[in-house]
Amino acid sequence: MVRTSVPFAEALAAGPVVLDGGLSHQLEAAGHDLGDALWSARLLAEDPEAVTEAHRVYFAAGAQVAITASYQATFAGFARRGIGAAEAGALLGRSVALAREAAGRARADGVAGPLYVAASAGPYGAMLADGSEYRGRYGLTVAELTRFHRPRLEVLAAAGPDVLALETVPDADEARALVRAVRGLDTPAWLSYSVAGACTRAGQPLEEAFAVAADVDEIVAVGVNCCAPADTDHAVEVAARVTGKPVVVYPNSGESWDAGARTWCGAPEFRVEQVTGWAAAGARLIGGCCRVGPEQIRALAAQLRG
Repeated sequence: MVRTSVPFAEALAAGPVVLDGGLSHQLEAAGHDLGDALWSARLLAEDPEAVTEAHRVYFAAGAQVAITASYQATFAGFARRGIGAAEAGALLGRSVALAREAAGRARADGVAGPLYVAASAGPYGAMLADGSEYRGRYGLTVAELTRFHRPRLEVLAAAGPDVLALETVPDADEARALVRAVRGLDTPAWLSYSVAGACTRAGQPLEEAFAVAADVDEIVAVGVNCCAPADTDHAVEVAARVTGKPVVVYPNSGESWDAGARTWCGAPEFRVEQVTGWAAAGARLIGGCCRVGPEQIRALAAQLRG
């Protein structure tokens, strides 16, 4: 596997880069049941072609970055399913390979320009599969969280993504752990929080949360994802002001996840018209998260490209 010829940091400097939408959304639209503790990561073993095809659909819609199916893929989570460390490591690496394969297919289909792979690393709460990634405050120390995240990040970085996506982070303490865990991996990373209003999901002010990454060279962008679209404008402004780094923003549809019923509730609020404001405020990585599909990404890309 070879990374794209244009380094990721250079792409950020050149202007807004379009992220994909919700991978699980596209997989479910294609008929796959993701009602499982491993979520989309289950398909890394059971139906890898489905993952590749979902990535390809987003590239065809105008996305320039595919976020891998490793959000809920962890050594601990796989172990609960009887999958040993060696196989778990292979599945993590496969998540990057599948996204790279999708980029190759997209180019063969005529999609132009650099296409990137972002290796997803979700928060500790994602492994628990109980909705706690939207709360944080797991009762673990920063050191314990660092030990949890580091082995997975090492494997993902070794698989050759263009960037690591440290995403849906609910808690500034977990962000501190992730910042420690990416040290020395020789792979850039973005850090994105899940927020509610002017605070992280764990209740810390965004100024405090974004400051965690301000002086960390490995973190090339900061921002928010998997939050309500209404919470993004303020977060983009604060992230740009506090860190001086490019901002990443990819909210969900505005619906809320009911962890007990394992279903989405409410009405969608995602509006592509917001993206021009995000870009003007400093956002350079812009896309969608849960319940945002290829059609919204196609419209978002058209809006950004004017």
